[in-house]
Parts: sequence; C-alpha cells; structure tokens
Amino acid sequence: MTLLWPVCLLACSLVLVPAPVRACPAGQFTCAQGSCVPEDSVCDFTNSCEDGSDEEDCSRFKRCDFEEGLCDLTQSPETQSEWTRACAVPGLQHDHANNQSAYFLSLLPDGGRRTVAELKSPVFLPSHTCRVSFYHHVGGKHGDLQVLIRTQPLGLDTVVWKHFQPQTETWQRTVIQFTSEHQFQVVFRGELSADSESSEVLAIDDLSFNHGCVTAPGTATINNTSPSMPTPPGCPPSWFACGSGDCIEECKVCDFTPHCPHGEDEASCPSECDFEGGSCGWYEFTLGDGFDWVRGSSVEVRPDYQGRPPPLDHSTNSTKGHVMFVLKNSSSLYPRAVLRGPQFKQSASGCTMTFWHYNAGISVGAADMYLRIAGDENNTIIWRTFYNQGTSWNRVTVQLGRITQPFQISLAKLSLGVFDGVSALDDISFHNCSMPPAVKDCPQHTHFHCLRSKACVEHLQLCDLVDDCGDGSDEEGCSPEMQCNFERGLCSWTQERSGGDVFDWTLIQGPTPTINTGPWRDHTLGTKFGHYLFIESSAPQQFKDTAVLLSRAFQPTLRLGKGPSRTRHPCVFRFHYHMFGSHVFCLAVYLRTTTTGRGQMLWVRYGDQGNLWHRKTLYLNSARPFQILIEGTVGDDFNGDIAIDDLSFLDCVPYEGELPSVNPTTPIIPTVAPTVQPHSCPDGQFACVAHGECVQQSKVCDFRHDCSDGSDETNCVKELCDFEGGDTCGWKRVDSSSLPIHEFRWLPDQGETIHNGEEEYHRPTNDHTLGSPVGWYMCADSSNGGYGHITDLQTPVISSTGPQCTLVFWYHMSGFTVGTLQVWLKHGNITHKVWSQTGSQGNRWRRGEVFLGISNNIQVVFRAKRGISYMGDVVVDDVHFQDCAPPLTSDQPCRPEEYACSNGHCIPQDNLCDFINHCGDNSDEDAYICKGFSGRCNFEFDLCSWRQSRQDDFDWLIKAGSTPTVGTGPASDHTLRDPSGHYLYLESSFPQAAGDAAQILGPQLSYRSTECKMRFYFHMSGEGIGILNVFKRSSDELSLLLNLTGDQGNYWQMREIPLSSARDFQVMFEGKVGRSPKGDICLDDITFSPGCLLATSATTQENTPPPLAGSCPSGFLPCANGRCFTSEQSCDFTDDCGDGTDEKDCGTSCSFENGRCGWKSSLADNFDWTLGTGSVHNVRPPFDHTLQNENGHFVYLAATPVGLRGDKAHIKSSVWKESSAICKLSFWYYISHTASGTIRLLIKTENDLWEVWNKKGHQGNRWNRAEIPLRKLRNFEVIFEGIRSMDVSGGAALDDLEFINCAPSAVVPGSCPAVTDFVCQSGQCIESHLVCDNKADCADESDEIDCSHTVSLPGACDFNMPEDQWEETCQLSQDTDDDCDWRIARAGETPGTGPHSDHSPGGGGGFLYLYSAIQREGDVAKVTTKRPFPASIGLCHLHFWFYMHGSDRIGTLKVYTVGPSGTSLLMWAASGNHGNQWTYANVILSNTAPFRVTFQAEVGGDMWTDIALDDVSYTAECIVGGPVTPQPLTCGVYQYQCLYSFQCVPLSWRCDGEPDCADHSDEEYCPTAVPGTLPPQGLCHPDQYQCSDNRCLPSILRCDGVPDCVKGEDEYRCPLLQCELGELVCEGSSACIPLWKRCDHSADCPPFQSDESSCHECPPMYCLDHGSCFVNRHGPSCMCYPGWTGNRCHVREKPSPSTLSPHLEDTQLDAVYAGIAIGLVLLVAGIAVCTLYLYTKKCNFIKRGPMDYGVMDDASSDRRAEIPSLDERASTCPGVNPGRSDAAGLPISVYPWRRDVESSPWKDSKLSFANPLYHYPPDANGADCHSSKA
Repeated sequence: MTLLWPVCLLACSLVLVPAPVRACPAGQFTCAQGSCVPEDSVCDFTNSCEDGSDEEDCSRFKRCDFEEGLCDLTQSPETQSEWTRACAVPGLQHDHANNQSAYFLSLLPDGGRRTVAELKSPVFLPSHTCRVSFYHHVGGKHGDLQVLIRTQPLGLDTVVWKHFQPQTETWQRTVIQFTSEHQFQVVFRGELSADSESSEVLAIDDLSFNHGCVTAPGTATINNTSPSMPTPPGCPPSWFACGSGDCIEECKVCDFTPHCPHGEDEASCPSECDFEGGSCGWYEFTLGDGFDWVRGSSVEVRPDYQGRPPPLDHSTNSTKGHVMFVLKNSSSLYPRAVLRGPQFKQSASGCTMTFWHYNAGISVGAADMYLRIAGDENNTIIWRTFYNQGTSWNRVTVQLGRITQPFQISLAKLSLGVFDGVSALDDISFHNCSMPPAVKDCPQHTHFHCLRSKACVEHLQLCDLVDDCGDGSDEEGCSPEMQCNFERGLCSWTQERSGGDVFDWTLIQGPTPTINTGPWRDHTLGTKFGHYLFIESSAPQQFKDTAVLLSRAFQPTLRLGKGPSRTRHPCVFRFHYHMFGSHVFCLAVYLRTTTTGRGQMLWVRYGDQGNLWHRKTLYLNSARPFQILIEGTVGDDFNGDIAIDDLSFLDCVPYEGELPSVNPTTPIIPTVAPTVQPHSCPDGQFACVAHGECVQQSKVCDFRHDCSDGSDETNCVKELCDFEGGDTCGWKRVDSSSLPIHEFRWLPDQGETIHNGEEEYHRPTNDHTLGSPVGWYMCADSSNGGYGHITDLQTPVISSTGPQCTLVFWYHMSGFTVGTLQVWLKHGNITHKVWSQTGSQGNRWRRGEVFLGISNNIQVVFRAKRGISYMGDVVVDDVHFQDCAPPLTSDQPCRPEEYACSNGHCIPQDNLCDFINHCGDNSDEDAYICKGFSGRCNFEFDLCSWRQSRQDDFDWLIKAGSTPTVGTGPASDHTLRDPSGHYLYLESSFPQAAGDAAQILGPQLSYRSTECKMRFYFHMSGEGIGILNVFKRSSDELSLLLNLTGDQGNYWQMREIPLSSARDFQVMFEGKVGRSPKGDICLDDITFSPGCLLATSATTQENTPPPLAGSCPSGFLPCANGRCFTSEQSCDFTDDCGDGTDEKDCGTSCSFENGRCGWKSSLADNFDWTLGTGSVHNVRPPFDHTLQNENGHFVYLAATPVGLRGDKAHIKSSVWKESSAICKLSFWYYISHTASGTIRLLIKTENDLWEVWNKKGHQGNRWNRAEIPLRKLRNFEVIFEGIRSMDVSGGAALDDLEFINCAPSAVVPGSCPAVTDFVCQSGQCIESHLVCDNKADCADESDEIDCSHTVSLPGACDFNMPEDQWEETCQLSQDTDDDCDWRIARAGETPGTGPHSDHSPGGGGGFLYLYSAIQREGDVAKVTTKRPFPASIGLCHLHFWFYMHGSDRIGTLKVYTVGPSGTSLLMWAASGNHGNQWTYANVILSNTAPFRVTFQAEVGGDMWTDIALDDVSYTAECIVGGPVTPQPLTCGVYQYQCLYSFQCVPLSWRCDGEPDCADHSDEEYCPTAVPGTLPPQGLCHPDQYQCSDNRCLPSILRCDGVPDCVKGEDEYRCPLLQCELGELVCEGSSACIPLWKRCDHSADCPPFQSDESSCHECPPMYCLDHGSCFVNRHGPSCMCYPGWTGNRCHVREKPSPSTLSPHLEDTQLDAVYAGIAIGLVLLVAGIAVCTLYLYTKKCNFIKRGPMDYGVMDDASSDRRAEIPSLDERASTCPGVNPGRSDAAGLPISVYPWRRDVESSPWKDSKLSFANPLYHYPPDANGADCHSSKA
C-alpha cells in the first residue's frame, strides 16, 4: 500500500461519512455498526472496528507500511547507518501483525561500533493537531529509539518521545501528538551502542500521519546541514516569513525582540520557558549514549526506571509539571548529556539568564553551563555546580552581557558510570537581552542617536567599551588613552610603585586560580579569552593587604576664575567590577591631588556581590589636577578574589603635568585647657557647678543626683544609653585614639551605613531602640583587626551601686565567624569576667543581664574579642543600669515587715539571707542572722544538705567559672559573681545523651512548715538547652512545681516557689539533657524561708553519724572493740576507744597504705587528689615515702586531659575539736620537674581561713619533709590545696601525714585556744558560753559551781516560783495577740505527753508549760522578755531545756529575736517528737538592733502535743552587747610574751637555743642576724666603732647583745650566735672567738678587731650595774650579781629545774604553795594583759608572712618575708595569732572557705568576768605595763 500525499487544499479533501447509528463521545470514532473506538486508532493498519470501517477511508492520512519502499520518508545522509527494509532479521521474524512475509524497517548492530540511523518525514506546516501512530520493536538492552521534531528554518531538534522500557520482545504501538509554531519534520532516530550483541535489533512499521499533518507546499525533506528553507513567495531569499505574510531579515530571528506581528520569529526560541508546552528549542545534543536530557514529568517515568524520577516541577510544584531532566538507561562508562538551547542572534549589555536547577543525590556529579559562540570551537564556562545541592530547586542567575554574534547555551552533565541522583532544569528566562529599538529622534543633551541601528543610548554609555547601539557607533571615535579593556595590557594605568600598597593587580584570562571566587570570563568579550585585572587573595597575600592601580592625571573639573560654569558634560569614570567569594573584603575608588596618600574616597564596596560583573559610574569633581586610585583589599581567606575590567573616562581632560607631592599645610589650632572653677569645698568633697554646693566624693557617679544641678553625675556613665546620635553616654574606649584606623575597636554606628552584602553576616540593619536603620548602636567592627584582637568599652569609675543594681543590655552577634562579647568588672587593677557569649546568636537582638549588686569604685567593661574572620560584628544597644542608685538612709524607724540593717538601712524582710548584700554592710547575710533559714546553699564547697539522687542517669556537678562547653553556661556564679564562685550545673555534653536526667534532693521538710517558700537562681542559655523540672516529693509521690524548657536567656534569673504539704516532703530539681552539647543547666543560691522547718528525721539524720556494729546507750556510738564513745569524743586527737574508731574518719595521721584515713575531697574542684602508687612512666613520683618503693601509696595531683593551669584540688580533714599549744603537723611532699604543681596548707575555722605553708617549683627528685606548728586551735579543719602549674599537668604528691603532740591533754595548764575560755579546775578549757548553762561541760563540773550571777540576768528563769509571780520574777510577759498562754506547771496533765517533773536535779520545781488538750491545732502561745537586750550578732547565747514528747503530730517550738519595730528574726526551731526527756538547746541570738526574745509554741494536731520549757539562761555577752573578756596577761618591757600560752619570759631568753615558753614559741622565727644598716665609719680608731652620732665606742661593745649607741646601731648586722661565756661574737667570720684568742696581739675578728679592743681597761657601764668589772690577761670581765649572767651581766639567769613552778593540778596538795603559785601567775598575767591591750590596734596592721607559722623546713628557701629585729619581735602583740591579719577580705583562695571578716565592734569593751585562770575580780585593773619586772 502506498502513501498518498494530497496537494490540494484541506477544504477540498473532505470525505462524507455515513451517519452513525449512535453518537460517540468526542475524541472517538464511530464504526459502521455503531461501536466506538479511539480516534487515534483510525487508519493505523489495525482493524479496531469489527467491520474494519476504521481502515476504509484513509485518503487524508499519510501512511507507510514499507511493503513497497520508504514511501516519501527519507534516510538521513548524516548518520553512519541506515534503516533497512526486511521481512525477518536475527531476533525478529515477523511484523507487528505476526506476518512473516511483510516488510518493516530494522536497524542491526554494526560490528562493535555505535550504530545510528535517522528516518525523516516531509516538512509539515505549523500545527497543533498533527499526530503519528506507528509500531516499534526494541529487542536488546543496548537499543534506543527516539522521535524528534526538527523545526525550520534553524533545524533545531527537540526530542518528543523516547523509548523508556529496555528490551521488549513484542511489537508495541505508540501515538504521538505534535505541536509546533514552525514548519517541522518528524525524525525517527534509532541507536545501538557499541556493546550491542548481534541479536539485538530495533524495528519500526506501519507509520500513519493523520490529516492534521499538512505537507508544506514545494518542500522536500530538510537537510540538517542547511538550516535555511526556500522562502515563500513574496519574501527575499534567507528572509523569514511571518504568518501574516511579512518578511523579516534572518538576523532578526531569535534576537529577543519579536518583529513578526504575532512573534513567530521568536517562537522557536522563547525568552521564557517552563517546558509545559514543549521543549522551547532545547534539545539533547549527544543522543545515543543512554545518558540524555529529556522532557518529562514524574508521572511519565515508569517505576522500573533504574534512576530516580524527576522532582516536582518548579513551575506548578506538581508531579504532572514538566521539566528537562537527565535520563540514564545505559551503563556506558563515560556517557555525556548535553542540553543545547536554541541559537540566539545577539544580546544586549544587560542580558542575564535565570533558571532553576535541581541537583540532588549521592553521586549526582557536577553540571557545567557553557556559552557557545558561532564560529568559535572553544566554549566558555559561565556557570558550574558541584555535587549534591540538596533536595530543593535552586535559583541561578548567569550574566551573559553584550554578545554580538549568534550563540547558544549548553548545559552539560557527565556521568562516570556511577550516576545516582536527579539533575533537572526548569523555568528558564532571559532578562534585558533585547537591543534598544530604532527610533526617529533622541533627546539631544542626554542621549546619543546610533548611526545605523537608529537606537537611542544614554550619553554615559558612549565610549565605555560596550557596544550598546548594536552597530558599534557609540564606541567610534573614542580616545584610546581614556579607556582600557586590558586586552593589550594596562593602557595608561600603572601599578602603585611608591610603597602605598603591598602587592600588584594581576592581568589574567579565563577563571582565577581559586575555585568559588573570581570571574570565569572577562567583561569585554564575555569569554575565557578576554583579559581583566584581579587581586589574588591566596598566599602569600595576607588579610588587609592592598593592591593599588593608578590612572593617568586629569585636569581640574572646576574651572577656577571662570565662575560656576563647567564643561557641558561632567567628567565621569566608568568601570566594571566583580566581587564573588565567601571572603571577599573591599574594593574602593579614591581621588587624589598629590602623588602620595589615598586622597578622598569616592566609593567603596564590601563583601560578596555575587558571581556577576557590576557597572559603576562615578562623577569626578576636583579644583586641582587629580588622578584615580583603585584599591583592592584582601579578605581573611583565599576565597576573596576581586576583578575589574573595562575602565573608561568620559568628558575628562588629560593633564600632562605632575601632581604635587604634598598638600599645603593646614594650620593647627591650639586647644585651650578648660578653666577650673574656684570653690571652697574641703578635700574629699566634690564641688557642684551651681550654688557652691559640696557633696561627698563617694557620692559622685552613683546614679543619684546629689548636687541640685546634677553636676555630680555629668562626667559619669548615664543610667540608660541608647547611643542615639552617636552619643556614647560616658562609655569610653580604652584604646582611645592611639590605634591605627583599621584596628578592631568599638565605634557608634547606624544600620543605614551598612555596605551592600554586609547585612547577612555583619552588624544589624536596625538598631534595638528604634528598630530602624537610622537608629544608633555601639559596634565592634570585625572588618578591622585580626583574630583574637580585643577592644574594651568601659565606664568611668562608679563610686557605688545599690543592692538591686543590674546591668541590662541588648546585643547582636550574627555571622559565621563572630567572636566573643564579655562583661568584666574592674576594681583598680583587678578585673574579673561576669558574663560571656561566644559565636553566632542568629540575626536578632538578644537580652543580656548582669547582676552587680552593691559595689564600690568599680568600672564596667564591655569586651569584644574578634573571631577568625571579619564575618560577624559584635554590637550592643540600650545599655541600662537598672535600680543602681544606692539606697538613702531613712530617719524613720523600720516597719514591722522590714529588717533593720546594722548601718541603719531598712530592707524588705523577704530579702534576708538570699546571698545578696541588700544592706550594704552584709548584715542581712550574716551567718548568725540566717540561722533560721534551713537548707540554704550556695555550693561554694559542697552540696550542703542537698543529696544526689540514686535513681537518675548521672549527677549534678559543682563548678567554678564558666562551664566547659563554649556557647552555654554562665561566666561566673551568682553568689560571688566572680570566677572563684561555685554553682551547681548539669553537663549536657558527651557522654550524656539527649533525655538523660540528673536529680538532686533537698532536705526533708516538715509538714508543719507554714508560709514556706523556696527561692533559687538558674541559668539556662544555649541552643541545645533541655528541661529543668522542680518537683515536690512526698512518700515517693512527685508533684510538678515548675517546668522550664529551652533557652531562657544568658543571665541568672530568680524563681520563687511556695511550698506546702500534708506530709513531710522534699524538693527535687531534675535537669534533662537537650538536643546538643550546648545545653548546660545551672543552679545557685537556693534558700528556704524561715517558715520552712526541717523534719525531725532530717535533723536527726544530719547530726548523727551512721551507727557502727554493736550496742551502746542512747547518745553514744560504738567502737569497733565494743566500747562506746560520744560524738564529743570524736576528732579530738585522743583515742578514746582504744582502737582508733573515734578518730579514724577525721583526717588523721596517715601513710595512705590503707586508704585516705578520712581525708575528703571537695566536690567543687575541677580535679582531685588521687590515691595511687609510684610510677616511673608517669608524672607522679616513682615511689612512695613510707615504703620507699613503687608499691607504696600516696596522694597526688592527677593529670587530666582537660586540665587548665590554675585548677585547684583540695583534701580536708574533719573539724578537729581542739589541739594543744605545741601541736604540729609533719608531712612529706614531692614536687619535681615532672611531678609538678603548687601545694598549700590552709587552716579553716568557722570564721577565718589562712595559709600556713606553701611550696612550688622543682624541689628535687626526692621526698622532702615539712613540719608546721598548728598550736592551740579549736573547731578547725586542715586543708591541703594543690594547684595545677601547667595545662594538663600534675603529679605533686603528699605522704606520711602526722599530727605531733596535738592531744589537748598535753597542753601546759593556762594555755587555751581563746583568751575568753573558761579553765576548769581540772585544767580543761571550755568555751565561756558553756558556763552556767545548767549542763556540766567540765569533767569536774566546775563550770556549774558558782552560777548565781546568771539567775539575775533579765529573762533568765528556773520557773521555781509561785504561778502568779513567774512573769514578774523572770521578767517575761505573755503576748496579747497570740491564741493561748503559757503557764507554770509541776508535771504534765495529759498521760503520754508533757514532763513528769521539771529539769532541776531534785525534780521538785516548776517549768513553763503549754497545755494542748484544750487548744486547737495551730494555736500559738508566745512569751517575750520584758527588757530588751542590746544589739549583738553571734555573741549572745541563750540556754534552755525543752520537752516535746507525745504523738507524731506534735507542734513546733521557735525562738525569735524581736527588734524595736516588731520585726521578728527566727533563731531556732524544733518540731516533732524529741523523746520522753528534757532536751538541751544552746541558741545564738542575733539582731542588729536592741531586741527582745520570744518563745513561740504552736499546738499540734491532737491532745498529746504538750510543750514545756525550763532553766532559761543567758550569757554575760547578752547584757553588754559585746564580747566579755578576762583581764589579759601583760608582760614587762624587757619580757617576751609567749605566743600560744599565757607566759612571760625574760627577753634575753629569746632565741637562746633553749625553749623557755611552754609552747616553745620563744625559739621560733629566730633571725640569723640583727637587721639594720651600718652608719658611715672613718672618724674613729680602727679598734673602735663609730655610732651614727659620731660617738666612738670600743669595738668590744660591737655585737655583744647590748645596744650601746643611742639607736642601738652597734648591734646592726651582727650574727645571732649562742657563744659560751667569755667568747665574743665575730661579725666578720660569723663565728665565736674563743676566750684564749682575746687580747693575744693578733686581730682575729675584722673589721673592728673587737678581740683586741679594751684589753687593759673596762669600758664604762660594761657590766650594766648587774656586776663588777675587772681586767685580766684576756681583757675586761664581769663578775655578775646573783640572777644575772652573760659577758656583760645582761642575761637573766634561768632557774634550775628544782625551782620551777608547780603544775596547776599540784596546787591542790598544798594551799600555801597554791597561793604563791597563783599569785605569781596573776602577776605575770596582769603584765601580759596590759601589754596585749595597748598593742592590739598596732598589731592589726602588721602583716606577717607564712614564716610566722614556724615552718620547720629549709630556712633559706622557705623564708618569704623580712625577718624582724629582736626589738620588733619583742613588741609583737600578745594574743594575736601570727600570720593571720585582722584585715577584712583575706584573699587567700578562690575557694569556698573565704569569708570577709569584719573587726568586732566590741573590741574596746572593758568589761571582764571572773576566770579561775586569772582570779581577777570583774572590775580589777591590769598591771602597769612599764613598771613590771619579771
């Protein structure tokens, strides 16, 4: 059957069809018998209708079944192979109708080569209804069959169908609909790869084109090598015929401008394409390799396609939308997919191409876009993407610019055989690509009329090296010296050679050497062959290096002397620049009028400007000859290349002369110093500006206007600063103006000055105050400076701040490499960090807060630290000193709800004991005031009463300073607000995982708690913060009280939670780890209000050590050997058990061979003392000291991988109760080069901490011994502190700790730890407040013998009086505002509760009683002392006995001090059942104002809750309001006061080599020589000594121990030696000259020859009136009177042992000897007390060194202070512990035991009480200090 091609019009070929029996739907054909079949099955060589009617009338179809040839289809001559007609071929033996004799077309493999064949249809007219049906067979996995349309006149191919399914064994039918706005051919293309097997075959058959495919008249098949077609009649050859019949030139086809009325000339190359209606002229250029670009959608791709389907298209975001995507169905190793676009004729200078690209997958590979210019075989890459870009569409803009020749765009994708991913293209659009249209006229003064194209271009576009007209006429007649495109060098431009830059601009073609920065082509040609200049930002260039390019000189643009007239057009400079890369920094243009310097900046641009060439036009104005500088500045990484091209000047006139070297000198205007206004204010006061007012200097800069005109705050920092207008409000830069201009520093700035591209990673566009670009802030610009540079912004000195003072500010830290912002507090030269934030915090303002509290003379510093690059500025705004004015002292008394501070301030009672100094004198935080606040903890050493849970995943930790993870946690704690303070924190980094929980439990609180609330501070800052929960736990039931999730801000915040429960309960904090390591949660300063009472079980558990095996009576603890001991016998240096049980856990003497002996580590340390053995391969010692081998044990500083220099570790003993006056601690230490560190020995008491020894540095590779006197101490701890000397170092070790003679029984009688102590008759010392407390504390009960004086004190009472007299007798009163009353009782009235008798030994007296049976639960009874006690803190002791026994619902008993305003301070509380016994209570009463004492009882829940009181007494300190001390011991002027015992010895016994004091202190701290400077010599004889008054002394008086010169200078620099009687001390040899060498006519003692002096005479007063002088052959000699000895009778003779004073206990044997002994003691004591009293103040200012503790070690290396003279030592104040200063704020350690000690306000108290030690009456006076003789 032949294919009939109609040649007549379509209207003439209509065929009438018989009427159907029934109507079929649209799109279907009606068969003759009435059935319906699809319309596309008509005339397809297959009977779809049963009657064959669908194949009867096919005259309008163009068909071919290949039975008689190819019909009018043609083979392509350009392919290597052809389609072959056959009936059967290998692999295919029949046509699609299974006819083995019918023909079809086939394509077979060609011997291992790639086989390609094309079959082309005739040329069809444009159509939207053309359709083809055909049958095909693909037999083989290497075959590929495609159908393309080839449009006219360009011959561009578009794939419209492609066989997706590999290797089908059957014939398949396909129908394709064609849509084309141009004439076109249909091409059937088959391809077999070189890998195809011989049996693989491609076949097609039975092609049928429907009546919509109309053959173009007079056309043949289109030859691909000749894109032109014969022009229709009426159009010249090679012209394009529009559908309207218009003809246009072929050069105007596809030039981005539609010239046909309907745009047919641009239809095959549209400027916008979404691929929904076709491929828009884009086609696969390398067909046949199984790796091709195809048009399709997700739904069109079969599921078994081996690659991935295309994504949702970008246009419609649906699976039905079409895209161009890469389809791979071949396993070729190097297939290449090239998508080539239509050919465009030209483009305008502003032309850009935008498209959306998708490139995702594991092995998706790269994609390159090329520019292909006609006639040029070399392509230029214009865009590239690397590897996986994520599963999203990415927008790309490519700059094309002015292209004057036909060009095409190609997108190439290369597969290396492992392609796995999706690469797709969608929504292509071209912008600003059309040339300007031709017009008749142009504006004369502003535009140029192109000569040939007749277009209009702006005047500024003339001679700019860009063909804007399209005909080049705008670039004709231009001066070459005014423009440069660098195609032939630098033209008239030159590199800077005068040293004004660091390196040169580089001339280059193509891309710069570094990827991801710089252009890929020049601007002039737009290809890789064009030239341009660029700066290379890679090495050896460094950040901020500059390259400068200089223009030639030009004449002035302003015509001076000719009025304002100027040239017709201004002088302008045009250039193109390219700034692309992540680290591009700066390009600037300057105009200068001299040969040096930069001159005036005209333009600058910072940062990445995109991968585009940008044009810039600058108008130039100068009254002098000038030249242009282009300066490129290197960024801080290699991705920072900057390029320039096409530089041109317009309407500028060259200048042929030379520019001057310097500008004319600008006169300097002298500044006038400000005039100081005269005033009459005294020193220490500030003179206000107005009214002659004066205010205290301490009130200047305190945020309060004390001057009426506010001038005292004028030169201070403002309370609130928003920096508007650039006003810094008193904040000052520390670096001032001395820094170079490009240094990193704080400056005020605005968002409106931000450079283009700076917004995303630099400072914010809007300030915080106004939220506007015009608003101001302070900015540390990271464009300047280098990594790690810092800049400080600080206040002037702030004299004082109030208790609630808080610094609030807003900060902005955005950018990839933003550094750090810190807040520091500066006091003098000491600074510490209180707040810190590091790294990007997002592009937003965040709030910062720093609690300052009360401070004096401080400066606040904002410190910015630069990051590793310039991408990230540090910015602050709205800095507010909130509530910082110090409080004013009110003349009014405090209200009942207020607390009266010691300084007179009144504060809310809620602010008591919250770890904040609200009063200003810390009186609200005094430990005694806060006795009633149970469970408060600041975590400075341990967890206090908080305990870790055992049911969580990990533990809370104690930390000082900042947390280990950067970007989370506080800079310091909340308590001290400096790096030494500690807090509780949850470490969220490895090994913790998200969701892990840490729990900590508080003390057990009583259900009797009323008005109970908990206050705490928390810090939750970081991008990975988890959860903080607060629970109430009661009987294992949890109730959630608070939940905090996520970042809460980088500052400490307070929360207060009310607490109540029907049962005893605990508070539990639970922290949960967040999603990242930057999630540390911190807690600090937890307090419970006074209404929170500890449960009885908690009190018992806290105060009672865990019981050991055995059975002991109540109140006793079992020893391991079965004996029993009391808690008072533990840790007292006495083995009461006999087996050491009572001492073993106290931190005793220890060799560490069996453990740590009770020495405990601090939880607050970063690392620990570790128990270990020797190692030669580690930093610790190779052997121990005890066993001297590597198996012995010791403790050492562990070297940890994250340890930092300065880290501290502590081990401490338990609290030792008391030590003897001669107690010493010896130990062995090891510090070497490898076993490094510093070791300090500290002593801590309740109110003090001091250092007694330290060692650091290399001490040799050996163990060294130290022996330190501890002396007489009470309630003290021994602490060893180890300090890491280098990062990750350690190894310093301790071993063999031994306490020597420390048991108090070894004390010489008369020696007590405190001068106020009471000495029992047995010689035992007890604290004075324990005397007369109705409880015997002396073993002999002598402390309770004479107590009549205590009964007379107000409020003291034993209640043994009639019931109606107790209030008056005891000076107590019932409160009228309570619910019920106390009364006197003799026994309890309800069985099972209340006492059976009073507390007195006989049991016949009365007691104070609360009868509960008739009261309601919660009723309160109060009794208060009538007379107030004077104000005191920590001195007044209340003793009483109470009885609380009955049911478990018993109530509470509380003791308050009540101030004058009625403010009650809880001092003590008890609740619950305390057993069927009287219980002793010793309560310290404190109040800053005169106070009364209230006993308050609260009735319990039933009738068995009676409460009783008895035997109430007060110490003498309560009456006087200050310390009560006995008369002190005072020594005479020639006596020495023993330091640790109440003894006086002759001063001449000091340092004589024999211990005379019981505490041996007279032989301690002995210098080796007398300090002093010798006076000038020369006026006296050689055997004489010249005093400072020029008096000459015989040299025998030199160094004899007796001062003979007026000032005693004859003893200066004399060695202190103990020589035998008759020997002389020789200073020249530091030795003793024997008696036989004296006066032997040979001078043995230079320089004064004292051994040859006065050999024949006695010097005046030689024997000091203590003996007689005579001369013998060895010179003068003294015969001393009784009681004196020494060469000059100057030494008191010591008594023989038989004459020593008897011990105190011996005095009981004989009354006479007792009286004598006591009298002598009293005499000595009186002298000593007087001396002590007179010198106390002086000694408070004597700072003693650590040597004052008598370290028995290497004297030469241990001595750290100047040795005082003997006279100075003699004046040492008695009773003052050497080495311990009374100055407040001992800066001994950054660790928790530091406590600022204030001097007692009662130090001048004269009152004393009788003490058996002294037997002085209370009013006795001390002995006269100056008349006492020993």
